[in-house]
Parts: sequence; C-alpha cells; structure tokens
Amino acid sequence: MPTENPNTASRLVYLLAGCVLLLALSATAGETRQVLVLYSTHRLLPANLEGEGGLRETIANSVELSAEFLDYPRFSGESYAHTVTTFLREKYALRPPDVLVVGGEGALAFLLDHRTELFPQIPVVHMGVARSFLQSIPSLPADIVGVPVECDFSGTIDQALRWHPQARRLVVVTGAVTLDRKFEARLRDEVSRFQGRATAEFLARLPTDVLLKRLGELGEDAMVFTPGYFQDGAGRTFTPREAARLMAAAATAPVYGSFNTFIGIGIVGGSMPNFAAMGRQAGEIVNQLLNGAAPAELRLPAIMPTTLNVDWRQIRRWGIDEKVIPGDAIVHFKAPSFLEEHRNGAIMAAAVFLLQAGLIAGLLVERRRRRWAELAVQKQCSELAHASRLAVAGELTASIAHEINQPLGAILSNADAAGLILESGADRRDELREILADIRRDDLRASEVVRRLRTLIAKHEIERQPFDLNEAVSDVESVLRAEAQRRRVTLDIRLATTVTTLIGDRIQIQQVLINLLINAMDAVADVPEYRRTVVVSVANDARGITIAVRDRGHGIAPKHLPQIFDSFFSTKRQGMGLGLSIARTLVEAHGGRIWAEDGSDDGTVFQIEWPPASTMGVPSPEPA
Repeated sequence: MPTENPNTASRLVYLLAGCVLLLALSATAGETRQVLVLYSTHRLLPANLEGEGGLRETIANSVELSAEFLDYPRFSGESYAHTVTTFLREKYALRPPDVLVVGGEGALAFLLDHRTELFPQIPVVHMGVARSFLQSIPSLPADIVGVPVECDFSGTIDQALRWHPQARRLVVVTGAVTLDRKFEARLRDEVSRFQGRATAEFLARLPTDVLLKRLGELGEDAMVFTPGYFQDGAGRTFTPREAARLMAAAATAPVYGSFNTFIGIGIVGGSMPNFAAMGRQAGEIVNQLLNGAAPAELRLPAIMPTTLNVDWRQIRRWGIDEKVIPGDAIVHFKAPSFLEEHRNGAIMAAAVFLLQAGLIAGLLVERRRRRWAELAVQKQCSELAHASRLAVAGELTASIAHEINQPLGAILSNADAAGLILESGADRRDELREILADIRRDDLRASEVVRRLRTLIAKHEIERQPFDLNEAVSDVESVLRAEAQRRRVTLDIRLATTVTTLIGDRIQIQQVLINLLINAMDAVADVPEYRRTVVVSVANDARGITIAVRDRGHGIAPKHLPQIFDSFFSTKRQGMGLGLSIARTLVEAHGGRIWAEDGSDDGTVFQIEWPPASTMGVPSPEPA
C-alpha cells in the first residue's frame, strides 16, 4: 500500500491543527450544534457526494456539518491512523461534535479502534455499512446506531440472466485492494447459486488495459457483473464508478453493477441501494439524537431497501423486451411517449372541448361567483372604512382625553368644595345646589364627548335615512374642536342658511368631513399661525348641496391632483394613501362627487357636491 512519510505528514498535520486551534480560539462557542461526518474514502467519491447531499438535505439548517475523509485505500497503516487520530483530536478539541456520523465500513472500523482517544461519549450514526460487517463485530456499543445496507448481488445477477436467456458465461470483475477482495469473496460464494444457468468466470486483480482487452473480446453468450474497484492489478487507483465506466465502454456484452452511482455510465442496471437515501436516513437519526432521543430508544428499519434501476438506453441497446421490466423498477433516461411529450397540448385540447361543452353552465356559475365576489368586496371595504375611523380616533386620542379631562377636573373640584362645605357644618344649601348643578352639567359634557366618539368609531349597519347636513357638520366641529386648539388651528364653520337634508348614512358623511379636516390641519401645520385657518362652507341651492373645505397651506402640486384620490397615493411622509380613496368611495356611494383644486389665496379646496334632495335616489349599499 502507498503511504506518506510519517514525519512529514505529522508535521503537516500539527501545522494544520495549530491553525485550526487559533481559529477556534478566536470564534465564540455559540449555540450551533455540531455534526462531524467521517468518510472511509476520499472526498470526490460519488457515493460520498450523494450521501452527504442526503445528509445536508435532512439535517436541520441550524446544525453545522463538518466532513473528514480517511482516503482509504490510498493511505493506511498504523502510522497513518495515529496521525489522523491526533489531527482529529486536536482539530475538534475546543468544538467537539454533538453527533458523529461514519460513512462506510473503514470509517466505522477506524472509530472502533480509536474512539477512546477521539470522542468516547459522543453518539455515533453509521451509514453505508454492510449488515455482514456489523454482524462480524463481537459487541457493538449501544450508542452506535444506524440502518445497515446490503448490496443485492444475487438479485442483480438473477434479473440479468432473465433478460439475457442466451447468456452462458457470467464474467465477474473485481480489483486488488482489501475492499475489492471482500467483494470478490462474497461474489464467489453467491455465483455458485447460478451454476446450472451460467458458468462463472472471474477477472480479478488484472491491470486495467489487460482487463479492457479481455472485455472487448466477449461474445454474445456472455454478460458482465462488477462492483467496480478501487485499485487494479497494476496498482492504479480508481473510483468504482470510473472503473465501471471504462468496463462498460469496452465490453462487447451487457454490463451490470451494484451501486446507483453507476447509472448513466453505460451499464444496464442492477438491484441497488441509494446513497442519497442512506444520507437522508442517517440525517433523520441525527435529528432525533440532537432532539434528545436516546440511541437505544430509536426504532430503525432492519436494512436499507434496494431498488431495481435500469438505463433505458442500454435496455434498447441490448434488445431487452421492455415488457419484462418489473413495474416497480426505476427507469432512467427513457424518452417520453407521444402523450407524455405532448401532454400540455393534449390537456389544453381537452380543456377547450370541455369548456365549450359547459359554456352555458359556466356562465351561470360565473354570474353567481361574481355576486359573491361583490359581496366580499363590499364587506372588505366596510372593514377598511371602519378601520379608517378607528385610525382617526387614534389620532385624536390626546385631544379627546384633554376634552374629557376638563369636565372631569371640574367635577372633582366641585366635589372637593362640597366636601369642605359639609365639614364646616354651615347651612349653605344654595351653594351646594349650585355645585350639584355644575357637576351635572360637566358630567353631561363629558358624556356627550364619549357619545360622539362612540358614534364615530362604532361598527354599524349602513343607514339610508334623511339627516340634516348642518347638524352633522356641527357635530364634526365638536369632535375636532380640541384637536384644532391643540394644533392652534382656527376652524371657521359656515353653515347653510336653510335646512340642508341629505339622504344616506350620517356617520359615513361625517367620516369624510373628519378626514378632509384633519388633512387640512396637517396642510397648515408648518405655516405662520395667522394663516392656520380651515374654512368649512355648506351651501344648498337649486344646483344641489355642496361642502367646501379650504385651507391656506402650501397647496398640492398640479401633477399630483389627478392622483390624490388613488389608493395608496399620499403626499405625506407617513401617509398610507387610503383616506381620500375611502372618502371618494363614500361620497360616490351617496350619489355625489368629490374633487380638489387650487385655492384663490394659496392652499387647497376640496369640494363635495350632491344633486338636489328631490332628485336623489337611495344609492346602492356600499361599505360603512
């Protein structure tokens, strides 16, 4: 076996270990769980790549996965084992793994020999380890668990002989290193079962060029089976997949293999375990151990399943009848049938036919669905408008609290005064009566504030009743009076001189006015105080009922005027752009229209117009 110079390797390992220790000391311990995977062979072995892919697919993202490779059979011996043991112990001294995964028999054997020096208390999960190897271990520790694997050599050979009834020679190819010879010994035992069906011929430990020449001279009465090899008779190293690819390219007879990584390189197929599935199974076990499960409590399958895998191109090449392929076989590289290839077109044609046949029924269903959708939209709009009123109430919280606190403070002062009068013992009934009258007046004042607020934010059914618009505007002025005082804004309310009756929902119209007034107060927030005036005018004439809300702010840019009533458009930094959109919806629901224009003395004018009351019908229900 080729080996490295122990002293050189040791120095290199110690140097690497020192670098790793420095990095580990500079890093925080953290809470990340650590899983170390130790593979028997080298990093680029296809089986390792697939197995690690399954592991990473299954293990939780919060777990840090590290991998080390023994690189058997290229390196071996006691000196090499000592060097690797020292390296692993030093590298993971500060951050030992929570679970150790071993991939392959070589890694498990190495761990059993050196576990005391490495990670004696850490649970171990094995993957890709043959059941026969596990059975050969006298006493496997209870905290080493996993699902064993067994390559189905006999199943593959039996299936191949069924597909090639003319074959009278079974050519078995193996390699030269220890693992290759293990496969050879097992195959020599198993092919004896087929003595009556084919004569076995072993090509073992041959140089690759000699082997390929022999395989190129096979006749129609032969078939080949190989597990691949790691080293040929000339000492050249290979991956089993690479060796099998060379054999399949040179052989003049069909070649079968034992591992799913061989599919696609020219072999026909075989009954194979799946390395990615082994990785996923090991990952599931790791997850359970990291979650606190005891190794002895795990309920694991007895063995990893094997599945017949075939390459459709090789099935056609060697004239195998597709009808004899078992239904549970996995067929790779099969060209789709006409129906499979034109599946979308066929589905579309059938869909068009069914659509035409059911057109009338579909239209009826669509009509009903549209009605349901309209109701759903109305409900959502209702919820949105209610949420808007709640948002307005939230903006006015400070002013409302101030307006309520004033009568409450007066009540408290009167109550204190009455208490002092009573303690004095003097007969001052007239003063007590005045105090009680003041308390009653202040109580009614606070109660009115609460009533107006509850009326504004309450969720109610839509009403279509005549109401006096002058009274509605006056109520809005009462709600916003304290907020205007807080902002030092003057509200100039100019009501119509005649009774102004509007048919609709009083609360909705008040919601529109409150929204416009708050916007107007926002617009004059940063202008001189003498310009902080908002004028609300109500008019009722032959043309209809109008409301105008004027401010003396900075105005709206002409380019923004066409957009201000669009949903989610706002000129405010913190604005959501829903207030004016909801206002337009509510106004139009009452048969009116709303627009904005530049004011004559700067600022902006929002105008709402409804037709005369005598011409207004009851509008269709809209959101409240």
